[in-house]
Amino acid sequence: MTRILGIDPGSRLTGYGIVESTGNRLAYVACGCIRLPDIDHPGRLKLIFDSVCRIIEQHVPQQCAIEEVFLGKSVSSALKLGQARGSAMVACLHHGLSIAEYSPRKVKQALVGNGNAEKEQVQHMVKVLLGVSGEVQADAADALAIAICHANTTANQSRIASAGAWRGRAPAGRGGAQ
Repeated sequence: MTRILGIDPGSRLTGYGIVESTGNRLAYVACGCIRLPDIDHPGRLKLIFDSVCRIIEQHVPQQCAIEEVFLGKSVSSALKLGQARGSAMVACLHHGLSIAEYSPRKVKQALVGNGNAEKEQVQHMVKVLLGVSGEVQADAADALAIAICHANTTANQSRIASAGAWRGRAPAGRGGAQ
């Protein structure tokens, strides 16, 4: 079993979601949003760091997956988003977690099968895949989607590695070492 923390970083609202992955099975653990008050930017970065540290200490994940920065409306916004992302990443590294990074398009592709999927489609698939009833905030759903994407990616990589190791062994009597 692997517990994965997914993070959807933001300079005003940072979503988090935690899933447990056992083989092909996924289980919902927790999700929520870190709402940042209207204070100076360095203060918000510290709150992101402190909050992610508390989440890690409470839920004890083994891995972290975080959304990559995409160039949005302005360079200034992208820089602030990158700093918020960095603050969350440092909190994970502070607790010894490995970090995987996924583009929004890859996350949507992994969950919905379409890299251009709408937020509502992602939210729906998160709820279906994890068996969650009721509402899940958009940023928390995005964070859960990132964690699910990571769980599926690592499971696929393990299957590919196992298949490659198996293929490397030639059957007896067919030129393989005996």
